[in-house]
Amino acid sequence: MKHLIIAALFVIVSCQQADPKLALQIQRLTDQNAVMNVTNDLFISTDNRDWDKVRICFADTVLFDMTSLAGGEPARLTPRQITDAWDAGLKELKAIHHQVGNYKISMNGGEADVFCYGIASHYLPNSTNQNTRTFVGSYNFHLRKIGETWRIDQFKFNLKYMDGNMNLTDKK
Repeated sequence: MKHLIIAALFVIVSCQQADPKLALQIQRLTDQNAVMNVTNDLFISTDNRDWDKVRICFADTVLFDMTSLAGGEPARLTPRQITDAWDAGLKELKAIHHQVGNYKISMNGGEADVFCYGIASHYLPNSTNQNTRTFVGSYNFHLRKIGETWRIDQFKFNLKYMDGNMNLTDKK
């Protein structure tokens, strides 16, 4: 990844001398790719329950909105509060899988708005043989560039529907 960034910077500097508009386009594409990587890292690290890596995806505070799923109001949370809640809620599951795509990314300087579709599947073998629950919806993220790194400072999940065993982890 470091080599790619160095190569991109070399191209940007070379293009700035030859064509400033081209340099801006390359920088925009580089930033869009970095923004998409942060959102992908969030989901992959969540599936791996690598809470340290998840926290790195977030800014110091996040406007966190899961109201379409859980009700209530959006709240400003720290990365630690988010990952502690996810760890507690997902701890019993045998597997977690997020699949995201159909990215739409709007860049505005050091800020980015991201829309994507998402599916989350939770798996826990149990005596009912109804071993999965699935959440289908979309996400809206806002990211800020802090130094040279993009961080999520707004997270919103928009539930379309749920399917499967919603009581997957209930002890009966």
